[in-house]
Amino acid sequence: MSTTQTVLDLDQVCINTMRTLAIDAIQQANSGHPGTPMGMSPTVYCLWQRLMKFDPEDPIWMNRDRFVLSAGHASTLLYTILHLARVKAVDPEYEILGRPSVTLDDLKSFRQFGSRCAGHPEYRWTSGVETTTGPLGQGVATSVGMAIAEKWLAARYNKPGFELFGYRIYALCGDGCMMEGISSEAASVAGHLKLDNLCWIYDNNHITIEGKTDIAFTEDVAGRFLAYGWNVVRVGDANDLDRIENALRNAAGTTGRPSIVIVDSHIGYGSPHRQDTSAAHGEPLGEEEIKLVKQAYGWPADAKFLVPNGVYEHLESGIGRRGREAHEQWEKQFAEYRKQFPELAAELDQIQKRELPVNWSKDIPSFPADSKGVSGRDASAKVLNAIAPNLPWMIGGSADLTPSTKTRLTFPGAGDFQADSRSGRNLHFGIREHSMGAILNGLALSKLRPFGSGFLIFSDYGRGAIRLSALMEIPVIHIFTHDSIGVGEDGPTHQPIEHLISLRAIPNLVVMRPCDANEVAEAWRTILAMPRQPVALILTRQNLPTFDRKRFAAASGLSKGAYVLADAEGGNPEVLLMATGSEVSLCVEAYEELSKQGIRARVVSMPSWELFERQSEEYRRAVLPPTVKARVAVEQASTFGWCRYVGIDGAILGMKTFGASAPLKVLQKEFGFTTGHVVQAAKEQLAQVK
Repeated sequence: MSTTQTVLDLDQVCINTMRTLAIDAIQQANSGHPGTPMGMSPTVYCLWQRLMKFDPEDPIWMNRDRFVLSAGHASTLLYTILHLARVKAVDPEYEILGRPSVTLDDLKSFRQFGSRCAGHPEYRWTSGVETTTGPLGQGVATSVGMAIAEKWLAARYNKPGFELFGYRIYALCGDGCMMEGISSEAASVAGHLKLDNLCWIYDNNHITIEGKTDIAFTEDVAGRFLAYGWNVVRVGDANDLDRIENALRNAAGTTGRPSIVIVDSHIGYGSPHRQDTSAAHGEPLGEEEIKLVKQAYGWPADAKFLVPNGVYEHLESGIGRRGREAHEQWEKQFAEYRKQFPELAAELDQIQKRELPVNWSKDIPSFPADSKGVSGRDASAKVLNAIAPNLPWMIGGSADLTPSTKTRLTFPGAGDFQADSRSGRNLHFGIREHSMGAILNGLALSKLRPFGSGFLIFSDYGRGAIRLSALMEIPVIHIFTHDSIGVGEDGPTHQPIEHLISLRAIPNLVVMRPCDANEVAEAWRTILAMPRQPVALILTRQNLPTFDRKRFAAASGLSKGAYVLADAEGGNPEVLLMATGSEVSLCVEAYEELSKQGIRARVVSMPSWELFERQSEEYRRAVLPPTVKARVAVEQASTFGWCRYVGIDGAILGMKTFGASAPLKVLQKEFGFTTGHVVQAAKEQLAQVK
């Protein structure tokens, strides 16, 4: 047998190993999707073995190529290549461990509690998984953020003779990703920005859970992507490794355009006896069908989780050796780079470990007391532009609302990120809230510190991506302005009511609604000090009075989520007044009126429920003494959730409708957000308790 023939045979053995490991794992779990792993194993194998620049020994090497499995239901496809390539595990402190990321035992416990092989790929849980996927379209949209990050990193850190960054991003997607609107948003952004480091691989198998796609999806995908400004390549046979390789190399060699490689495949390839291909997509094959499939592959029919001799070694001779050599060469180059550009090298060290520069917060302003005050969005703009020059890898923008959200970076040299200016710090997402959130996730996964902004009402449009940032524990900053009925004349369509409690319901998402300019400053200080924490920063359009912090408590209390802003003399209150954001000043006015009437009140600013709940029980009881039963909460939003702080009998002044179109002062009066109403509620609470 010739050497060439031996290699070709080993290629096919490796592909069939991937297929059979996948179907065995799915069958053992009695749950999963075998179709795509069977059909697309040749493509994924070809990409990893012949093209990708990835070192299995160090899966977080900065200049590695990224592979995103956007079709997350095909997770075993990723797990099998991670296993066969012997990718190493990395711990939360970014230390490489001696054990594999995915073992055979992990595959055998696919979809079981505690397994590294979860039902859909989970970032942070399994090394080599670049992003959590599952909700269709999220992976490809996130890959656009990764591609932007690579272009930005290259623009800042590459120097003549030192190409530290030049990696590519590959994303495997299916018909579901193509149908989801987020993929259209993201593809449009990528085409506009001419992200030629990006390649989507489209598994064109014409099957979804309901059956053949032509019952709902008949568009010309190739024509659509040509219209976006993409390079489109087609592979007519998903089992032809040479044609797949040529298509992927075509994509890698294309400049000025992202690429999509359309691979025509058949769901559950190698299962000639199964007629119900949609079932092959969404459920295990069954023991008898598996035996027939293995026979078609030339595989022992009764063998389970078989990895034939030579498979590991063959992948080591391809992806393993190529990745190791590329990484070693890069490390040598970086050592010399460190000598010539020590400050830039130090920045890269900090980026890789999600650390901050020592002086990042030195220019954060403090705001003088002012009864007229400043809006939350304007205060944030000043703070943001004080921080960003000292945090060079902070980058962000808005969904076409920068003039309204005040999130433009205006310091000298900030610039715009565009196809012809890759070093710009201001991103323009267009009116694409959902893909903006996913792109921010991609930037954060690339270790940058991204922010994106919009109106709070439109957080609904980006909720899927916001949820994933929380699930992945990545430090995305979601800035939302126009936070209440304070929007006024724009009316109910633009007045967020249920959105605060809806965001608070997302585990691991910290929601902050600061009450004045100094709380805004403290919010930014707190946010950036959390390296694994996504945050929704909620800001007003209208001015807020800036409190005299010599008279009231320091704004640094924000870091604990809630604190006593103003207290009864001697710290012995009869009634608690709680609020967030713009309503805190209303409580302060009520506090002053109650004090004149001899009623001992305490004002508690509660900018972040989540941070408050992380404090000790002792602290929480000190702020909200259990012995004080008379309680009033004030928030221009849904009343839902406040019972946990005011109790069943407490008063909650909030919104129970969608609002109305009218000037702000009219709305405040009509919906009861007045000093008199708060005072009345406090007195009623006292009477009820007594």
